[in-house]
Amino acid sequence: MKALISYVHGKGLKFGIYSSPGPKTCAGYQVSSTSSSMRRLTPIGELIVSNTAGAAPARCINRRRCRRCTPKWGKRRSPRDVRIVFSLCEYGAMKVQDWGAKVGGNLWRTTGDIRDGWESMSNISFDRQSGLEEAAGPGHWNDPDMLEIGNGDMTTAEYRTHRSLWSMLAAPLIAGNNLRNISPEILEILTNKEVIAVDQDRLGQQGRRASKNGDLELWSRPLAGGQYAIALFNRGESGPKMTLRPADLGLSQFTKIRDLWAHSDIPARPDFTAEVPSHGVVMLRIEGHHEDNRF
Repeated sequence: MKALISYVHGKGLKFGIYSSPGPKTCAGYQVSSTSSSMRRLTPIGELIVSNTAGAAPARCINRRRCRRCTPKWGKRRSPRDVRIVFSLCEYGAMKVQDWGAKVGGNLWRTTGDIRDGWESMSNISFDRQSGLEEAAGPGHWNDPDMLEIGNGDMTTAEYRTHRSLWSMLAAPLIAGNNLRNISPEILEILTNKEVIAVDQDRLGQQGRRASKNGDLELWSRPLAGGQYAIALFNRGESGPKMTLRPADLGLSQFTKIRDLWAHSDIPARPDFTAEVPSHGVVMLRIEGHHEDNRF
């Protein structure tokens, strides 16, 4: 392991480990009693903190034992100046958002595994994340699983929706595609700095679904400095227009509107209306006046 870690670091990358406190591997293979991470929490933890100069996600795949074993991992401390990101995975079966931060977790999976497809992505994100926003905050995050952008089974519009929603959710951004054959179009979706800035906003508040009208959804996320990130989503098969009004955000008027995918400013107007493509998104950064003239 030490040689492998050195090789990874030599490439300018961070090293992470995926482990389990259970008796079986993810593929269902029995782990011997001598090598099970259930019995080897101390030496494995020491190996991580002594060799890892970066994220070291330890993901639990045994639902019944997760709450009992995780604190032992979360209390591992490094003798060096090493920052470890501790990721929990029990697929949301035990309401991990209620206790993940208390046992030292920095992020935790809230659902089962995502697949590269519109139905899987939209179910995991739209339908399973709404209502979990109170559990998220600086240093501890809900994790709807990795990004499937670029794996080939969704359209460009769907991948842009995927990317936008993860940023609205303040979700961890873990690329799950093959970087050796990435297209310029997919690279642009993954590396859009304005969309990334929303995900990484220092206020750290997860966005929430502000309204839903059939297949049309409005999501809002407060940002540092009194701004808002807004995402207009169309989960339907047609491309109707959607309208955003200042009152939807508790504002008296808009003073600045920025389209984060078009990378362009839009003249401030009483209301904002846009056509949102099927399975697509319009993502905005908004500034405005409150009723008492505060920004």
